[in-house]
Amino acid sequence: MTTAIYPGSFDPLTFGHLDIIERSARLFDNVIVAILTNSQKVPLFTVEERTYIMREILQPRFRNVVVDVFGGLLVDYAKQKKAQVIVRGIRAVTDYEYEFQMALMNRRLTPDIETVFMMPAENYSYLSSRLVKEIAELGGSVAGLVPEIVEKRLKQLFKKEN
Repeated sequence: MTTAIYPGSFDPLTFGHLDIIERSARLFDNVIVAILTNSQKVPLFTVEERTYIMREILQPRFRNVVVDVFGGLLVDYAKQKKAQVIVRGIRAVTDYEYEFQMALMNRRLTPDIETVFMMPAENYSYLSSRLVKEIAELGGSVAGLVPEIVEKRLKQLFKKEN
């Protein structure tokens, strides 16, 4: 049984993330979508909100995918979960440079955990959570970029702020 971890902030969850999750669920026996808590970043959605959204979307669709939350070193979390693989999405060359560095450091820290890079479907290759937040904050439509539950929450959030 191969367990893979797909870590990220998922703030907010996009269709690009879902594409990587869906393909990971086909490749690996178990997939843990691990929401990173990072004290250096101020998220748009709380960890609880992100966890709820992810579970609402993923649990009905995938039997082999679970949602969890972690902090600290990813490789320590992966060892704790007995994972053999870390899944990372790469959209562009700039993503690759950063992810390559991280993969090599993770390998140095824990050589028996492999990193697998996946490219999202072509129609999501430009999509990032940061862009989605900017569009939503400026009143633009994020339909087709994020699941409906995320779109509704973004509208509510930015309606309150304006």
